[in-house]
Amino acid sequence: MSSRRTRFTEDEINELILKLQVLLPDSSSRCKTRVSASKILKETCNYIKKLHKDVDGLSERLSELLASRDISATDADILTSLLGQ
Repeated sequence: MSSRRTRFTEDEINELILKLQVLLPDSSSRCKTRVSASKILKETCNYIKKLHKDVDGLSERLSELLASRDISATDADILTSLLGQ
């Protein structure tokens, strides 16, 4: 099985980098200044790692809440159904 690599032009890569930059928090103040692609990629990786940590923390808190007796059965059912979506 041969693998085919997609080739991007420099313009396409620059366009993708700009789109990525817009998605980063606090990027609105930098959008008008030129930032290197490597810096944007590093910031993106760091942001994704932060989001993973946030999700893990929220998942842990939610699990603790569902396991505690401080939540009604109805609320637990609602949370469980929302998580299943």
